[in-house]
Amino acid sequence: MNYSRRDLLQATSCGFGYLALQALMGQQASAAPIAPAVPNTLAARQPPLLARAKRVIFLCMSGGPAQMDTFDYKPQTGNKKHPGSVFPFQQHGESGLWISDLLPETARHADQLCVINGMHADTGIHAQSFLQLHTGDRLRQRPSLGSWISYGLGTENQNLPGFISLNTSKSSVYSSAFLPSIFTGTPIGVNGENMSTATINNVASDHLPLPAKRRQLDLVQLMNRQHLAERPDEQKLESVIQSMELGFQMQAEAPGWLDLSRETQATLDRYRVGKQGESVGVCKPSDFGRQCLLARRFVEAGVRFVELNHGSWDQHKNHRRDLQANCEATDAPIAALLEDLKQRGLLEDTLVIWGGEFGRPGLTPDDGKNETDHNYRGFTFWLAGGGVKGGYVHGKTNETGAQAVEGKVHFRDLHATIFHLLGLPANELTYWYAGRDHRLTGPEGGQVVHDLFA
Repeated sequence: MNYSRRDLLQATSCGFGYLALQALMGQQASAAPIAPAVPNTLAARQPPLLARAKRVIFLCMSGGPAQMDTFDYKPQTGNKKHPGSVFPFQQHGESGLWISDLLPETARHADQLCVINGMHADTGIHAQSFLQLHTGDRLRQRPSLGSWISYGLGTENQNLPGFISLNTSKSSVYSSAFLPSIFTGTPIGVNGENMSTATINNVASDHLPLPAKRRQLDLVQLMNRQHLAERPDEQKLESVIQSMELGFQMQAEAPGWLDLSRETQATLDRYRVGKQGESVGVCKPSDFGRQCLLARRFVEAGVRFVELNHGSWDQHKNHRRDLQANCEATDAPIAALLEDLKQRGLLEDTLVIWGGEFGRPGLTPDDGKNETDHNYRGFTFWLAGGGVKGGYVHGKTNETGAQAVEGKVHFRDLHATIFHLLGLPANELTYWYAGRDHRLTGPEGGQVVHDLFA
């Protein structure tokens, strides 16, 4: 294919950088071999094991949700040192699952929830435990859970990212670290950005008609592959080539999936899009309903992993007020998401995960303090869909809710279990970096919790 001088000037004037510039220095006229097209490493891949789930939605409640006032019921006994759950609970569904009155809408889906009351982690420090939850390591930057899953399975829609992160303020949530950058999550809405206007940065462009953009990118990719032919081991270059192609494909498809104007008003109301609740206290608004609706739309479109973020669940003071506000902001949107996934036939192979970096001990007895601290020794996660048991409780904490004593599940075990549900060998998905193989479950490895499976 021949390119005019105008084509070459356009290619180098649109931010493509040193790859195109180096290629322009006489390479077009040379007979240098051109590398074949780089394999699309986001192409969907068949998992080696039987998969119960095809995709994941992670509802990340950062800050440490109070398990004893949400899903781990501890009746008050008059103990002066520990009063138990300070909000009332009811049993729900055919399973009789105990759920706090703060979550009446989620409670309607009790028979779909697989509650893990035996979670535990290694530290009560927010940043370190949050990092461990997402990457398996509490000290160093490592690939996130979503990046590992994209690496192992690719994605079902080549016109969208394999991994999307909504309303995040921490790069650890979506970083691919030493994995090729094509597996980095795409953040939408960062650092408190208004979710109603949040979008995929730099995806929209009207400087050229679409056919001209395609011709321009073909030229740049031709030069990039010439460059790669001389450096076959340059993995970063391979990722650049793949990312540029994905970016072009996203221009046509991504804006449509972000556009909620196609949804009915009844749907927007069910998800409570744009509503934050009446008494938000110190909680930062995040339009969690919009996040949940976007998550449903993205998994419908074939995105492999979507993470939603809601904070702050770090109720040191004003426990009752702020916990109630957080539950009010998230309860109805989560219920709407579960309802829609089930009605659309997606819940059976979509794994939904809810939880934070740790939990909280019981509320200080009513001496005017009304405050709680961090608790990493025993807390709650729940799963739904994706081949797990519904209406089931796994593990338990002691009588004060302070420590997991039965059915203990560490973050490594949770990661291993998620992998297994997706058909990935829990401790065998590795990547060679810095002289050794690395894996999400770390040197210790994780144990698959088979008791959670339907």
